[in-house]
Amino acid sequence: IWLGMRMVVRSFSRIGTERALPAGVSGRRAVWQGFVTQGANPNLLIYFTAILPQFVDPAHPLPGQVAILACSSFLIEFTILSVYAALSFRAGRRVSTRFRLMAERIGGGLLVAAGAGLASIRRA
Repeated sequence: IWLGMRMVVRSFSRIGTERALPAGVSGRRAVWQGFVTQGANPNLLIYFTAILPQFVDPAHPLPGQVAILACSSFLIEFTILSVYAALSFRAGRRVSTRFRLMAERIGGGLLVAAGAGLASIRRA
C-alpha cells in the first residue's frame, strides 16, 4: 500500500517536470549494479542447483561442462536483458510525460488495491 501511495503522490508532484537519471549514474556503474542485482536473484540459484545439473553428463569431465553451460547461460541472459533495457529506454523516451504520469497513477492504484486485498484476507 505504501509503495502504491508513493507512486500516486509522486506522479502529482511531478506534473510538468521531466525525470532524468541522477547525474552520478554512469553506464558502467549501471551495468555493474544490474550484474550484482541479477547475481543476487534467488531464481538464479535455483536454476544453477536444480535445473542446470540435469544437462551435465557424469561420464565426462565436470569442470568443462559446467563452464560451457554457465558461459552460454550468462551470454544468453546478458544479451536478452541488454536488448530489453535498450528497448525500454527508447520506449521511455518516446512516451509522453502525460502517459507516464497516468501509468504511474494507475500502477500505484493497483498496488494500493492489491495491498488492501491482501490485508483483508483472514487466516483460517
